[in-house]
Amino acid sequence: MGLRSLQSRMNKLISSLLGTSMMCSLMAQVEPGAGKWKTWVIPSGSAMRLPAPPDSDITTTELQWAKECVSQRDQATLSTIRYWDAGSPGYRWMQLAEQYVVNGGMSTPLQTRALALVAAAISDATIAAWDSKYAYNRNHPSDLDPTVSPVVAVPQSPSYPSEHAAAAGAAAAVLAYLFPDKATNLADMANEAATSRVMAGVAFPSDAFSGLDLGQSVGRAVIAYAQADGSNQTFTGSYAPKPGVWSSSTPVAPLAGTWKPWVLNAAQDFRPGPPPAFGSDAANTQYAADKNLVRTNDTNHLAWFWQPGFFQPWLDQVNQEIFQNHLDLNAPRAARAYAYQAVAQHDATLACWDTKYTYLELRPSQADPTITPVFAIPQHPGYPSGHACASGASAAVMSLLFPDDANLFATTANAAGTSTFDAEIHTQLDVSQGLILGGQVGQKVAARASADGAN
Repeated sequence: MGLRSLQSRMNKLISSLLGTSMMCSLMAQVEPGAGKWKTWVIPSGSAMRLPAPPDSDITTTELQWAKECVSQRDQATLSTIRYWDAGSPGYRWMQLAEQYVVNGGMSTPLQTRALALVAAAISDATIAAWDSKYAYNRNHPSDLDPTVSPVVAVPQSPSYPSEHAAAAGAAAAVLAYLFPDKATNLADMANEAATSRVMAGVAFPSDAFSGLDLGQSVGRAVIAYAQADGSNQTFTGSYAPKPGVWSSSTPVAPLAGTWKPWVLNAAQDFRPGPPPAFGSDAANTQYAADKNLVRTNDTNHLAWFWQPGFFQPWLDQVNQEIFQNHLDLNAPRAARAYAYQAVAQHDATLACWDTKYTYLELRPSQADPTITPVFAIPQHPGYPSGHACASGASAAVMSLLFPDDANLFATTANAAGTSTFDAEIHTQLDVSQGLILGGQVGQKVAARASADGAN
């Protein structure tokens, strides 16, 4: 990057941040091999290696700019710095993705797709950033000039490029693809996240700008992947009423089982056998269990806690594990955790939807109208439970990533699945088979994690 181009971008940075209401002597080694970890979409971290950082003359000029930024911080700027410094570089972006997905009223397969795309983009951008970091080993501003006073912890990895900027560029690009009406706000937030690191005194302007450029390149690659995953197919069939068979005039994502998964070869890789035939003793026994369920405060609480969706509690669990294990200071590990959990849920959801629309099992209240569910039944078949599938996959992957809490994850998965029986929108078989299917998918995703170079 030439001095003139860099100065132009720096002037815009100072103008934007200061015109609005807006913390190593030796380079530490944080995951120096992360640039070689297996990526999700881009060929490798080195495939997107950045050009060398600016030379010593430009770095000297940048150092003066960084000192100017630091000297002009106000309370609004400090607030912005603290906001983007909370958690790992991907933390705020995964929060934002969750918010957009919920507010967008997306179907369950589209929800898990969106989260997996954003998480994979952040992970790939972080791996690519780590490749460039340890290829060039650039010092942070405060390493070169102790008068630069950081207001956040100086990352214990090379300065170039900024991991926060890379994550921001990637996440914002993918989210803008998913939610085009938010594109302008997302671009502004990405710039804010990147430049906040300069204002914090922990990055040079070129660290931020190059990180953004890198992240955006990764984001474009992930968007191209997304555009070819089959999720844009139009359903032209129908599910007309038929005795003993699930039907709906508004089926939810009936083609999701044909979409391209991330790790599975195809959604039907672990397709279970069929549920008991409608009218059989085995089927009647399943529906009778729902009919005879005695509701309590505990069953109602469990049903309603999980009713909004399964991905929110599991994302909260990932956040908790990242903070408890101090991975908020280890950007590659944090990004890896987000990606594996989100990918596991998405692949499990596709496997679940494949099974649902293969067997078209009735919901309990459809099989026996005297059964009254706690809330309205979803417009997709009963067998198996989507909550159980996704949660079984999450438990399997999280148990690999954070083995000390494996029992907690198993308990959480069982609770998520059981909540759908307690709500009387699923049979116990739907739940048990969903947990099995999800566990199988999760183990396949965990096998990828065991061989991705991070261990």
